[in-house]
Amino acid sequence: MRAHDGIRSGGAHVPALRRAVAILDHISASCDAPTLSGLARALGLPKSTAHGLVQAMEELGLLVRAADGTLRTGPHPLRWAGDFLARTDLVSVFRQSIAEARRFERFTVTMTVLDGGEVVYIACSDANRPLDVAFRIGMRLPAPFTATGKALLAARPDGELDALFGLGFPAPLTRYSVASLSDLRRELVETRQRGFSIDDGQIREGLFCLGATVGDHTGQAVAALALSLTRSEATPDTIATLGGALVEAAADLSCRLGGG
Repeated sequence: MRAHDGIRSGGAHVPALRRAVAILDHISASCDAPTLSGLARALGLPKSTAHGLVQAMEELGLLVRAADGTLRTGPHPLRWAGDFLARTDLVSVFRQSIAEARRFERFTVTMTVLDGGEVVYIACSDANRPLDVAFRIGMRLPAPFTATGKALLAARPDGELDALFGLGFPAPLTRYSVASLSDLRRELVETRQRGFSIDDGQIREGLFCLGATVGDHTGQAVAALALSLTRSEATPDTIATLGGALVEAAADLSCRLGGG
């Protein structure tokens, strides 16, 4: 459950804190920066309450108000994000492993973790030639459409899919995005059989991504790697070769995290 799901019920011991987190969640997830009144409407808050919270959050550097009145995330959360990433073994292990894996220099490699029905990007190694897409740290995308999301969902019990998507499936990002839960289930069967996942234009047309899971010391999939290339490069031989190499790289990361 996201932080804003329960703010109208008043069941929280610290409602102001929950509302502040809900505001940050909403603004960071919005394609267009909201105004104060739009924010209040979206979260079901009285405008006076939203105004007081936003004003305090501006003073603390949590939010920034643009000249046109729209709101954006401020610089202060970056301190928390930097501390989190600095202390996360996943990220440091990713950086070390990818730096040593010279075979991936031509490709963009990313790492994500699963958060509900979305993946969150926590690390990225850009290719020495740019792609027509930018993967930002902290960016969130619907898990069913991404290579890492498909890999992570394929590693979960099938019943979890109903809990995540039974009441609603994410809107497609492209005309190739998987359209339904039943179609996703078929893709996940293929992913398990193949050993790695494939996103063929589902988050961006013309982009082709492969995914493989990273396990911790318990063997549980805690993250996933994706390797991105252009659709024109994705010949059957290239897919098989890079898919195998990515699975090996993910296994190497798993070993560094104490996995088997």
